[in-house]
Amino acid sequence: MIIKLLHIVILASVKYILTLPYAMIIGVEYKYAILAVLAGGIGGFLFFYYLSKPVNRGFNWLHPRVCAMVPYSMKLRFKSFCDRHKPKKKRRHFSRKNRFIVRVKTSYGFWGIIIATPVILTIPIGAFLANKYYGKRKHIVKYMIVSIVGWAGVLSGLIHLFPKVFF
Repeated sequence: MIIKLLHIVILASVKYILTLPYAMIIGVEYKYAILAVLAGGIGGFLFFYYLSKPVNRGFNWLHPRVCAMVPYSMKLRFKSFCDRHKPKKKRRHFSRKNRFIVRVKTSYGFWGIIIATPVILTIPIGAFLANKYYGKRKHIVKYMIVSIVGWAGVLSGLIHLFPKVFF
């Protein structure tokens, strides 16, 4: 039983929406499944949220040093990767990816990340985006925990309303 609960906690810390139906399918009692899913979701968010800042700092510190050691022939192949930190003299060119990120950030923004993280995004990606773009906001961790708890309530309600779909 403890191994099943630990498995559910670890799964919930990565892919939250699939975990509660999975816990019910493998035969875990409902109250233990809810507690394990909540512990995994909240614990996973806190872990990845506080881990993402040192990882970003380390990448920003390591990136120019790696590009300085890369041979010239490899720099030609990965030109956009190594030219990222050089000062640009010409006008900035927006790629399709940059436009998509700006569109998502301006359209959905803070609340889009908060609401979509447990369901559409995964917990690690949502924690990374929340820390990168909105890390200075005061209550982002509290809002994300409320979102995780709220989605657990929605998922458990769906399981109770439509048990034949999940079993």
